[in-house]
Order: sequence, then structure tokens, then C-alpha cells
Amino acid sequence: MLSSLQFTLVVPVLPLIPDLLGTTAADASWLMTITLLVGVIGTPVITRLADMHGRRRLLLVAMGLLVTGSVIAALGTGFATVMVGRALQGFGTAVVPIGIALMNSSVSHRLSTFGIALMSGTLGIGSALGLAVAGPLVAWGGLPMIFWVSAAVGSLFIVLILVRVPEAAAKPGGRFDVVGALLLTTGLTALLLAISRGPQWGWASPITLAMAAIVLLAMPAWLLWERRHPHPMVNVRIAMSSPILTINLASFVATFGMYANHLLTTQEALAPATTEYGLQAAGSTVGLYLLPSAVVMVLLSPVAARVILRFGGRAALLLGSAIMAGAFVFRILMHADAAAVMIGSGLVGVGVAFAFASMPSLITAAVPRDQVAAANGVNSVVRTLSGAVAAALFALVITLLPAPVDAAYLSHPALLLSFGTAALCGVVTILFASSLRSRPSKEPA
Repeated sequence: MLSSLQFTLVVPVLPLIPDLLGTTAADASWLMTITLLVGVIGTPVITRLADMHGRRRLLLVAMGLLVTGSVIAALGTGFATVMVGRALQGFGTAVVPIGIALMNSSVSHRLSTFGIALMSGTLGIGSALGLAVAGPLVAWGGLPMIFWVSAAVGSLFIVLILVRVPEAAAKPGGRFDVVGALLLTTGLTALLLAISRGPQWGWASPITLAMAAIVLLAMPAWLLWERRHPHPMVNVRIAMSSPILTINLASFVATFGMYANHLLTTQEALAPATTEYGLQAAGSTVGLYLLPSAVVMVLLSPVAARVILRFGGRAALLLGSAIMAGAFVFRILMHADAAAVMIGSGLVGVGVAFAFASMPSLITAAVPRDQVAAANGVNSVVRTLSGAVAAALFALVITLLPAPVDAAYLSHPALLLSFGTAALCGVVTILFASSLRSRPSKEPA
């Protein structure tokens, strides 16, 4: 929950950053981009090292970097210092795949299925919580307060890991693939910069096109290198195999729907009533509209785990994606009312709870035990990229179809179009899930 919190914690306060840190609005958005960027490039590196040198050890490293970054950002008085802190916070993304691998190797199949489902639910909770608590925290203690809270909670978790979490028994060796890491870092950095900064740079600007060219050169080169390397950072043969590739594609589309739910709920809550849909709520009360989504994800994660154990991950993914699609159709038909917004947000949360619980379980069941952290690390990168794409497209739609009364918000037709696109994401996820082989989850011998 703490790791996913880092990606949305600064979003509500971005308009305040120029005055607080003496920078421009365009530069302020780098506080979001840099965390996404480090999360994307750092997760596959740390998860591979975790499979090689010990998962508990690298879990502590990831948490230590998150806490260190939080302290630096809290103490920073200038934009550059806060940027450094936000970059280090991005390494917290690796907590999720390493945690999944630790649970898979430390407890029984039944307990790990419940644990993975609960952890997957906290991903959605953390991202919603960041949007909800940032405003009140800044109002209470200023910008440093959101970073002090992360540092304090992260420090507590480090102590709990040291006391309660055992190291995994298996520690396969091998050499670290430096060339593969550099190629992947180059390609993913260029891709994320093109996605996240494209709206500001311009999609046809020379720098955006240069980033696209780097992606087209670096990623194929990385794939070729990894296929030939005896100890690849990411086993692309497994990653590109039918079940894993399909699950990652489903993860990308389903995560897009989750972020769309957060972004569009926030838009409905804050938009002026003259947009025909806005509730004109105070910034400090936005969390109330996101709360139903977070609550149902907590409550339904154990239920999702039982569905996975009884019927398999594929069934849980089908159920979750169908609920998501139906929930966004409901949001098309019922909006411009506080109760309808909260109900719609909660229904999407129901679908997310089942879908997110299923995907790590499906991946864990489909890869060798010594590749669990790395495979789930790739899945975390896919989800992070999906969030970046959702944010970029959201910004693009606002630019192209702003509300006539306030260009900071979507027009009413654009809101309906966005809901329709999110519903389509649920349908596409259903198609991906349908193509997976039905395999009931069983206790291994």
C-alpha cells in the first residue's frame, strides 16, 4: 500500500508546487514523472537481484531507498532536492513483486494465495488513498508532511520485516546481466518519457520523436540480447510465452480501468456544476468519493482469494473484468449525483479486487519458482506503464475536449467518452482472460 501510495500522493498538490518550491508548472509535473521513471527501470533490476541474492535482503533495500527518499524530500527546501527524494521513492515499486515471491516460498499454497490477493488489493487502495489524504496532510503540516508520513510508516515496516519476515530458502546464483539492464533502462526510460511528457512537449516535437526512435532501437536490441544471454535479467522466452504475455496484456488493460476510475471520480467531484456533471466538492472531501472503491477492495480481497482457490485465477479475472465493464456502463448512465458517483466508484473497485488478485496468482503459477520475483517484477512494470498511459491520455482528452466553462475539466461528452473507453477496457480484459487455459488452483504435492 505504501509503495503504490507514492505515485498518487503528489498529484493533488501539483498545482501548489510552483509556489512552494519556486519552479514552473511544467517542471512541477516532474515530481510525478521521476517516481514513475525510477519505478519502471528499478523494479526489474531489483527483482532480478532478489532472485539471485535473497528476496528479504532486497526487500529491505527497496524499503530503505523509499524511506531515504522520503526523508530527503521532507528536508528539501528546493525543487532539485525534492526531485532526488521522489526518485528514490520510486524504488518502492519493487516491494510488491518481491513480497509476492517471499509469500510464495515461505507459506503454504493456500496462505500465499490469500496473501497475494490481499497485497494485490492494497495496490488499488494505496493509489486511491494518495489522492484522498494528500490535501489534508499538506493543509495540516505543509508539503514536507506527506513525505514525513511515508518515512515514518516505511521505517515501521522495515522493523517489522526484520522481525517477522524470514528469508526465502532458495537463492539461485548466476551473473547479473549488465548489458541487458542498460538496454532495458534506456528503452523504458525513453518510452515513459515519451508517454508522460508528450502532452507538454507536443506529440510531434523533435524530442518526443527522438524518444520514440530510442524505444524502437533499444527494445528490439534488448529482446535479442536477452534471448541469447545464459543468465538474462528477464527470461523473455517465459515472458513472451502464451500465458505470461496474455496475463501481462490483461494487467495493462485492467490497470488502465482502475486509474481511469480514480481520475474520472476526482474529475466529477471537483468539476463545477456548470459542466453538467460536476459536484463542485472541496478538495479536502474528494477522498469520500474514492473511499467506496478502497473499502470494497479491502473487504473483497479475501473473497477473491477464495474464488481463486476454488475456481482458479482465470475465473476470478473473468469475474473482475466483467464487473468492471458493467460498472463503467453504470457510470455512463448514472452520474452528476454524489450517491451515483460513490456507487459507481465502488462497483469498479469490486471488479478491480477480483482482477488484481488473480493476475499475480496466475503469473506465480505459470513460472518456475526461482523466477517468481522477476516475472512479477515485469508485471509491476506493465501496471506502472499503464498508469502513465492513463494519465497521459487523460491530459490529452482534457486538452482536446475541455469544458466550455473551465478548461481544467473535461467536457460532458468527453466524460462519457472516457467512461465508454474504460468499459471497453473491461471487455478487452474479458477477451484476454477467455484465451487463458482454465486450470483450477491446487495445493502442490
